Amino acid sequence: QVQLAESGGGLVQAGGSLRLSCAASGPTFSGYAMGWFRQVPGKERKFVAAINRSGGSTSYEDSAKGRFTISRDNAKNTVNLQMNSLKSEDTAVYYCAASRSFGIPTTTRNYGYWGQGTQVTVSS
Repeated sequence: QVQLAESGGGLVQAGGSLRLSCAASGPTFSGYAMGWFRQVPGKERKFVAAINRSGGSTSYEDSAKGRFTISRDNAKNTVNLQMNSLKSEDTAVYYCAASRSFGIPTTTRNYGYWGQGTQVTVSS
């Protein structure tokens, strides 16, 4: 069973950048597709980006395309989300998640393991 811990959140001005990291513990990190989701109070958790087991394929939610980059290092058991050109609407709690899928799942129901979340606040 994999355990996940996010870091790197914080307060940033609009137009700035943040890099979120997710450290995974447990065996066979490379056996999981990894995703990032975000959630604001009172709303459902939404897909942001995902990467397949090998790191060779990625998927992004439309508003993240061209601004965010997901990457993983299977040797270090980490997955990162580089976020550039941040907007106030990016403000949310960001969650790292792991899935046993062989593809690039984009829905919460396909992910069985979640981190505790990290707050990202973008000031306008």
